[in-house]
Amino acid sequence: MPLQSLKTALPDYAKDLRLNLGSLASEPALSDEVRAGTFIASALASRNPTVTEAIIAEFAPHLSPEALNAAKAAALIMAMNNVYYRFTHLVGGDYPTLPAKLRMNVMAKPGVDKATFELWSLAVSAINGCGMCMESHERAVRQHGLTTEQVQAAVRIAAVVHAVAATLDGEHAVASHLEAA
Repeated sequence: MPLQSLKTALPDYAKDLRLNLGSLASEPALSDEVRAGTFIASALASRNPTVTEAIIAEFAPHLSPEALNAAKAAALIMAMNNVYYRFTHLVGGDYPTLPAKLRMNVMAKPGVDKATFELWSLAVSAINGCGMCMESHERAVRQHGLTTEQVQAAVRIAAVVHAVAATLDGEHAVASHLEAA
């Protein structure tokens, strides 16, 4: 019941997040593997150890070792790419025309089908706020035949997982402040 423990850790004012976690855990627009990997990649991108541990405990059993590695790879490669490509997009100038010179080999052979890896990368890019990456990955998943509903489901998972992480981070900060006072 790791997801239940995560829901229990949320304060009363975050009831909507509890409800959203519950409904998204069985989101019918995504297969078990795609949904599980989306949760895991989103948790890793949200950078909260409590959330990451609970999500991995809940959803890793639904993934093969290769798919779990692919979800982790989507989070790590987008952690790098989202910073770089957000910079080139926002600053402009000559930067977008220069070769990135960053290794991204995992994108060619991620360990899952291309559409799934692209969807996980899209979810992470939504968390990290890279418009250029979101547009690129959304275009790719649509070209691979994913529906608007599947894309929306993945981004909804990313949004809720990130909100849960932010809520728990805030609660920790408030508790630390109150203890120090």
